[in-house]
Amino acid sequence: MEVVNSFMTWIFKNRIGQINNFKENPIEVQEEILFELIHDAKRTEFGKKHNFSQIKNYSDFAAQVPIHDYEQMKPYIEKTMEGHQNTIWKTEIEWFSKSSGTTASRSKYIPVSQESLEECHFKGGKDMITLYVNNYPDSKLFSGKALTIGGSLAPNPISPKLESKVGDISAVITQNLPIWVQMARTPQLNVALMEEWEAKIERMALEVMNENVTSISGVPTWTIVLLQRVMELKGAKHILEVWPNLEVFFHGAVAFGPYRALFKELIPSEKMRYMETYNASEGFFGIQDQKDSDELLLMLDYGIFYEFIPMEEWESENPKVIPLCDVEKDKNYAILISTNAGLWRYKIGDTVKFTNTSPYRIKISGRTKHFINAFGEEVIVENAEKAVQIAAEKTHSIITNFTAAPVYFDGAKSKGAHEWIIEFKTLPQDEQEFVNILDASLREINSDYDAKRYKDMALTLPKVHLVSEGIFESWMRSRGKLGGQNKVPRLSNTREHIDEILKLLD
Repeated sequence: MEVVNSFMTWIFKNRIGQINNFKENPIEVQEEILFELIHDAKRTEFGKKHNFSQIKNYSDFAAQVPIHDYEQMKPYIEKTMEGHQNTIWKTEIEWFSKSSGTTASRSKYIPVSQESLEECHFKGGKDMITLYVNNYPDSKLFSGKALTIGGSLAPNPISPKLESKVGDISAVITQNLPIWVQMARTPQLNVALMEEWEAKIERMALEVMNENVTSISGVPTWTIVLLQRVMELKGAKHILEVWPNLEVFFHGAVAFGPYRALFKELIPSEKMRYMETYNASEGFFGIQDQKDSDELLLMLDYGIFYEFIPMEEWESENPKVIPLCDVEKDKNYAILISTNAGLWRYKIGDTVKFTNTSPYRIKISGRTKHFINAFGEEVIVENAEKAVQIAAEKTHSIITNFTAAPVYFDGAKSKGAHEWIIEFKTLPQDEQEFVNILDASLREINSDYDAKRYKDMALTLPKVHLVSEGIFESWMRSRGKLGGQNKVPRLSNTREHIDEILKLLD
């Protein structure tokens, strides 16, 4: 097994030279990607409509191809789902990643071409391991199994008779993995792709609890549920009693900060490593490449061309759009992507800040639609997660989930506030202390929020419901959103979600 581990480590580290190339030549690599995409799609319906054959430079591309959200791409995507190929991409598309609707559509179906599978999603997974073993050459990652926690697949809802399938991106990837990767992971494929989440957790726990698991990949929330069930079945105090060789958790989809304390309790080892990735339905975008930093290296050679909208331009009818070479550090940007699956200048709905521009590293700052700005306070997900983490650490509490929304003015003399529902594994001893620290932390992090809180002029102290585990799971189940890549929305500018949860509390 030692020989296998050494050999596999050597194979993965061979990619480092190519990663260094795009770190050193980012703009040239991105220009090459853009013109490869334009060349490959110029004979598609979309390419002909937007005169791809006439595009000579980035300025032409920006002038001839409009910005698209999902609703604007939807007619092309649905036509592809009906079986009409060569619509948005040159090769046949048989897979579609189903994403929770953050637009007018209840669900989004993101095209996944063979090129995007191999050159983006698979490549991202391999690079995740490449960067890990490069940082930790003593790793024994390949001496055991990789536990992967993903979603499920279903027939094409628009044309069920076609062979095409839809599902969480994790399920699409898992289904298409080469056999040598399937042999190195757990649980077996039919269990990994089960649809009913509660039965799936039970089957997974029974299957993986006797494996030699050395790594875990998944969303923190559902990983916690699985680990807790495995520990129950094995009668273990912590997961290292079950998997003594576990060394790394590759995580993504939600910010890890609020979960860190809980993972330290589940995996009480200073040697345990945590590595963040930025992998979405639309593509694999970033990987944590440094041991001592949670910044994400923007991966520039995955068949994705990046553009950015400064968030102060977001609401503009014709927002300013800039290429990678023009971004600045510490500014909030919405991401646009053009991909080797046929998305063109597409708004993915995420916002990022650049922490470095040589090489280009980012932090995910939130969502374009997940924020609270009812009173000009402009609180984004990044602010909320950091404040919650600080409050939890200072009160020695452990948080499992949260959501927040505005309390709007009710009459001329009333004042606004933010209302929070925070779920705990370990409640703070002094609930009011937690609320005060949460509020003070937000004031320190966000100057606009602080201004609105000044002497309670616009916003009063947050109204916080501190609840024990289970309420968010009940709410997600009631919405038919339990499992997979469905996540509790951290922030909302409306009270739709929080009022539903408050009814459950009553």
